[in-house]
Amino acid sequence: MLLRVDELPACRGLGAREPGTIGRVRPYVIASAAVSLDGYIDDLADARLMLSDDEDLDRVDEVRAWADAILVGAGTIRADDPRLLVRSAERRAARRATGRPASPAKVTLTRTGNIDPGARFFTTGDTARYVYTCDAQAAVLRARLRSVATVVGAGDPLDVERMLADLAGRGVERLMVEGGGGVHTLFLTAGVVDELHVVYAPFFVGQPRAPRFVGAGPFPQGPGNRMTLGKSRQIGDLMFLQYFPR
Repeated sequence: MLLRVDELPACRGLGAREPGTIGRVRPYVIASAAVSLDGYIDDLADARLMLSDDEDLDRVDEVRAWADAILVGAGTIRADDPRLLVRSAERRAARRATGRPASPAKVTLTRTGNIDPGARFFTTGDTARYVYTCDAQAAVLRARLRSVATVVGAGDPLDVERMLADLAGRGVERLMVEGGGGVHTLFLTAGVVDELHVVYAPFFVGQPRAPRFVGAGPFPQGPGNRMTLGKSRQIGDLMFLQYFPR
């Protein structure tokens, strides 16, 4: 399910495009988030805000089992210390039966290099781990992370489409992006999301400094380019919506 990338941005910055790079491919990308009604993915409390219920977490697990790789930002690793593993024993067994690892590869991106090699991202599961950063940080991160992950320089500053092309070259055809807000903003404004899965929880956070689903940016999915609604269903008191950006 590889998709063609018509052009890859140059290293001058996101959105700048480099001629002569037609013909690259990228994975099929599903971006997934659970949000409050006012658009927050967390609050300011020390404990993680629970937005999903068990049934919705099982839905997320099903998408994880579908994916070849799961991506989160380094900020999510610092804040939540996620394992990013397939939870269901049945789904893990099904993946092994088809010659795939029990859980997808893990991917993160960092512009600062501030990432702990002791995080569960690196220490749990038997799967490949990739860390993408800007070229200037790559050598430093390789020395810091050593054998716990493959560190890849993807432009300076980091270029999301170059990163996706590199993942495709490593056999990743289906990528699940789980956030956080900066990563969702990056992927959506870059126009590289093929499906958007959003679950709305029936409450408000109302804290201006709390993390939001997306920040400000030049989104191609504006009022004149509305997304197409796919599936929608109620999950307990939650509402799941699947959108296809045009």
